[in-house]
Amino acid sequence: MKLIELAGELNVSAEAIKQFIQDFDLDLTDCIHTNFEVKKDFEKFARENAEFLRRYEKDLDKTKTLEQIAETIKQPKEKIEQAIKEKDPNIFDNGFFRSSVSSYGIDNQLGGNYQFVYDYFGHKTSLQKRDFIGYRDLFFYISEVLEPFLNPQQIKDWGINRPAGIILYGPPGSGKIFWANKIAEIIGYQFKEVKKHALGTSYVDGSQTDFNDFLVTVMKEDKILLFMEDFDEIMMPRKAENRVASCNLEAQETILHHISRFEQERLLMIGSAKSVSDIDEEITAPGRFDVMVPVFPPNAGERAEIILYAITKNLEKDSLLFKILKNNKADQIPFWTGVSAKMKVFSNTMLIDFTQSLKKRIKNLYRKTRNENLEIDQNLLNGALRDAAGKLTGEYLDQIAVFLKDVTVNNFDQFQLRIKELKKEVDTYRAVEEPRRIIGFHHNEEEGGSQG
Repeated sequence: MKLIELAGELNVSAEAIKQFIQDFDLDLTDCIHTNFEVKKDFEKFARENAEFLRRYEKDLDKTKTLEQIAETIKQPKEKIEQAIKEKDPNIFDNGFFRSSVSSYGIDNQLGGNYQFVYDYFGHKTSLQKRDFIGYRDLFFYISEVLEPFLNPQQIKDWGINRPAGIILYGPPGSGKIFWANKIAEIIGYQFKEVKKHALGTSYVDGSQTDFNDFLVTVMKEDKILLFMEDFDEIMMPRKAENRVASCNLEAQETILHHISRFEQERLLMIGSAKSVSDIDEEITAPGRFDVMVPVFPPNAGERAEIILYAITKNLEKDSLLFKILKNNKADQIPFWTGVSAKMKVFSNTMLIDFTQSLKKRIKNLYRKTRNENLEIDQNLLNGALRDAAGKLTGEYLDQIAVFLKDVTVNNFDQFQLRIKELKKEVDTYRAVEEPRRIIGFHHNEEEGGSQG
């Protein structure tokens, strides 16, 4: 059963159910499949607790005062106010909290007893079996964008058509190609990438071919998601100072010529960009690439989960590394929260670099000691962290700053909390000449270089 079908049957909006999942910090993997089929445990929970979900939605939809929230959840006003400020800093001037603040979500945050919720999800899905880690807010935002693909009634009832083009934008290494593949999976389209050579003119079996030929051929296939990297470079405005390459100009003209047919031909084009501010306005006009999806660097909690996922990926339970991790309790997320807190604005790529470096350091130390009970101490962690921080350059931090400007203009309402958290992390690097130094790791922390 699809989420929207379950929501209709229970007389609760799908949007309220999505917000409930986020407020109660439930793993998406325990609730729904990527294609929005509801998991059996969650379906059972929703049916048995439909009345609570309706109360939750009613509370979510109305503006309310601090006193009203306190009366609903029987919690002190001071604690409620502090919790709301931490969760969502935007409070209406007239004293009412905006409707997207849930009294029950705040109560859960303050330690309210919601064991009846967690009883249904007592088992923890292995990280290895998750469709993805964290990013519930981004997943649900993308699901709204893709609703016309998933629910044809959107077109019939509201005239909301499928988008012809989507721009995924974010700093390097944030996972844009991952999300493009995830979108293809959600809507059941075949993922196909535009290779660089397809943009220019080439010869195949003696015949001349160009990007127009490529695009026309792709449009003849059914349900294709066409992914294009460096979209911001290819789609720059046609100005003399930009010196747009001729093959990029041809690509722009070709896409603009055919884009009106994309929906009819069941083609979705996704562009990957570091920034959307320099893309030609013709490209982002309504009906073209007018849907923009920000891809953030992971937050502290997601960083810890990604590290654990990456360092245990494909490990057998009887492998040496897994035994060492287990002996240090490093096979659990809490072990990694301390180091993840130091990885401010790290990209997914930097996290992978960290785990690769740490694996090598652990292996080298084991070779010297032959000790399965070796300690993964701060020397090992700091050395690997310093290696990963090599990509934390001034240029990268500048790209994060540009991304913050972009997302504040284009997607502020949907991602206020992420924007606030990312800005706070970026600000820790201000007035520091070398980003690596601010992390606070020095070469003399490694005694004799034994982990290198």
